Amino acid sequence: MSSRQHILDHVALRVSDLSVSRAFYEAALAPLGYRLLSHSSDSLSFGVPGSDDFGLSVGAAATRHAHVAFIARDQIAVQAFYAAALAAGGRDNGAPSFHREYHPTYYAAFVLDPDDNNIEAVFHGR
Repeated sequence: MSSRQHILDHVALRVSDLSVSRAFYEAALAPLGYRLLSHSSDSLSFGVPGSDDFGLSVGAAATRHAHVAFIARDQIAVQAFYAAALAAGGRDNGAPSFHREYHPTYYAAFVLDPDDNNIEAVFHGR
């Protein structure tokens, strides 16, 4: 276990179109090292092998306006996430840059997913 403690085990969002969201998240999360781990006709889970941290399921009422931040290993991964997310249909909600209002080395990018959720990749620096 890392020296940093985590308070969440996993996060799940409801989506309006599972195939559209799958294409978006597979592309956007790949630069961060996350991949599709399991899927069924009504749900998906992403993460690293052995840890499916992020789930999507199709639902009558999609989750909207949530904010989910994914850890990036470096600034290059944040930039790659941003480019991949936009290429996969995401909408710009904040280009890669430092956000010193959070702390001096907070480097992040933000995109809106197909259901208007604010998806972030963040690198906290070393």
